[in-house]
Amino acid sequence: MPSPTSQCIAITGAGIVSPLGLGWQENEQSLAADRIAFRPVDLFDTAGFIAKTAGLVDLPQENLFRRMPAHKLPFIDRGTRMMLMAIREALRQAGRETLEGIDAMVIGTSAGAMPLGEAYFENARMDNGRVPSQLSRVEHYQPQRQMSSIAAEYDWRGPVIIVSNACASGANAIGWAADMIRSGRAKRVLAGGYDALARLVFAGFDSLHALAPSGIPRPFDAQRDGLALGEGAAVMLLEAEEVRQSPALGNVSGYATATDLHHLTQPDPEGKAAIRTMTAACAQAGVSPAQIGYINSHGTGTPFNDVAESSAIAAWAGDAVAGIPVSSTKSAMGHLLGGAGAVEAVICLMALQGQWLPGSLNVREVDPAVRFDLVRQFRRSALDYALTNSFGFGGTNATLVLQRRSA
Repeated sequence: MPSPTSQCIAITGAGIVSPLGLGWQENEQSLAADRIAFRPVDLFDTAGFIAKTAGLVDLPQENLFRRMPAHKLPFIDRGTRMMLMAIREALRQAGRETLEGIDAMVIGTSAGAMPLGEAYFENARMDNGRVPSQLSRVEHYQPQRQMSSIAAEYDWRGPVIIVSNACASGANAIGWAADMIRSGRAKRVLAGGYDALARLVFAGFDSLHALAPSGIPRPFDAQRDGLALGEGAAVMLLEAEEVRQSPALGNVSGYATATDLHHLTQPDPEGKAAIRTMTAACAQAGVSPAQIGYINSHGTGTPFNDVAESSAIAAWAGDAVAGIPVSSTKSAMGHLLGGAGAVEAVICLMALQGQWLPGSLNVREVDPAVRFDLVRQFRRSALDYALTNSFGFGGTNATLVLQRRSA
């Protein structure tokens, strides 16, 4: 469904943590260099798995928290640390240090506190199920624990809304936040998404034979054989134009979400829900397909996903399809699950700011189903609008349209 009536939603800050780097500058440099960030997984034992690699974030070792009591620091997981880094960068970019004046946080995640759950299980097993020990650990395993830790760091008592729509979570969180501003329920919202790599999630994708055996995904390649998982976080500070005090990096101009009921893990081959979200998001933004200067595709690298998205883009764009540049940055960093839509939205913002397009790497032979302009390496290009697709298990689909701004 389309979101409420169009209104200028300014992006005044953005933060990003991905396998390609910590922060806007490192990620931009990596994308410009067509860098690939996959390496052997060392967070858990991959014995027995087909896949052995993923896009991992190199997190700093020092304590990132200023207010957290020392006895709670051992329970701070990777996902929480990534989100804190992304939030700090977004606030700093907007000229802020605190969350004062922000009306809500809307955050998307797919796996959520899964790594905390894994740690809880392992600790309980090692303690042979001793009740006092287990009770003392319950506090640290709660689905909302990660964002609760962030709220505590900022002494934040406003609403924290968690969105979980599989791999569309991050995009839906940004879209939902924009809707809150459009409808008058908020003036400033911090929105984004995150996920840290978890063993159970990795095992699930591996058991589905969804992961590329080589560890290198090749979205839109004729011989693609699977995706690679990754981890990361990204946030944007969204503001209504009438309260904006910082320079605008861009606008969230359109958002739509829809659901197809085709299959739990496979997309609708015709991409009917994807067509609806792209059409509705562009309608809200007031642009035609021909005005879209770049599409950051969902582009996982699985046989079913890429052909379905290719068909959907062709049906949506019509005669304009051949002139629309498309790439998948998952080819460089992997699928970040709940963080994917948010990270890829920030990449679109980077592209609009820098007037360039990131490449869809590792392609040897373009799939014959591809009718759009597949960007296979970093390219300079003039663009005013970028569109990003995020599709997830269960048939959830989300599309965002971002607009370039000069101030």
